[in-house]
Amino acid sequence: MPPDAEHRIRVHLDHLLAEREMTLTELADRVGVTIVNLSILKNGKAKAIRFSTLSAICRELRCQPGDLLTYESRPGHE
Repeated sequence: MPPDAEHRIRVHLDHLLAEREMTLTELADRVGVTIVNLSILKNGKAKAIRFSTLSAICRELRCQPGDLLTYESRPGHE
């Protein structure tokens, strides 16, 4: 993928946090990552996520990776 191409992965961290009545700060403390890094992920600006971080987020939010991340296909490219 060219460096400037937009990825089609959508992050639902804000929704999961709201459902669990948890703040980004609280999640960052529990997972052991910075608020800045979680904010980048939450806003869909992250270019990558470590499996260890993804596992920790899923553990703390009691969810599956598919609850946190989804792929948005382009119309006509399902």
